[in-house]
Amino acid sequence: MSEQDLAGRRAVITGGASGIGHACAAEFVRRGAHVVIADIDAAAAAAAAEQIGGEAWAVDLSDTAALDDLALDADILVNNAGIQRVSPIVDFDPDAFRLIQRIMLEAPFLLIRAVLPGMYERGWGRIINISSVHGLRASPFKSAYVAAKHGLEGLSKVTALEGGPHGVTSNCINPGYVRTPLVEKQIADQAKVHGIPESEVVETIMLTESAIKRLVEAGEVASLAGWLVSDAAGMVTGASYTMDGGWSAR
Repeated sequence: MSEQDLAGRRAVITGGASGIGHACAAEFVRRGAHVVIADIDAAAAAAAAEQIGGEAWAVDLSDTAALDDLALDADILVNNAGIQRVSPIVDFDPDAFRLIQRIMLEAPFLLIRAVLPGMYERGWGRIINISSVHGLRASPFKSAYVAAKHGLEGLSKVTALEGGPHGVTSNCINPGYVRTPLVEKQIADQAKVHGIPESEVVETIMLTESAIKRLVEAGEVASLAGWLVSDAAGMVTGASYTMDGGWSAR
């Protein structure tokens, strides 16, 4: 891939102020794209955008009704924003379940819906859905997250089938546990629900299924996203790329 192969491209990345989203933003900017950092935290979005020379978009993706009539100009869309709740189904707050579906499934649908007309008109587009190994496998105590990620997998594939004739690809990236604020916030919840000390969560819970015993780095996910938005990946669509240290090989 050439150093400026994304010159002239406009990318929108949700949850772009930190973690995987910010790593993707930096990768795309390095290659010449204009990047819009979409995040619920306006100050963090502005700071991240200033750092990389991008643009900030403060948006609450849980307010899906506000996105119904959105028109979004982007050549690249990365659906990355997400939250997590860890709880047994019998104790799972129904409102928390609904919130996760809105942010992690409804909002991606509405954003895809908003960018496709422009992508179709230009005959080129790249949609990357940051899924998870939990889009392919289940774990206890994560009913809402697993349900949303499984739904995102289906949405991505339908987008691939509809977008293909128009030069638009749609793919999922499926990491295991990534070293991000979202994962760090889970440690206390995981310790509580499993009845173990927080110091044991990463090794005992998070890495138990992985053959490679370490967390994924956000930059590694961004490197795969970078390939998927390149012209070299023009025939790659409707796929789910695991980056889980062998978890899903079981």
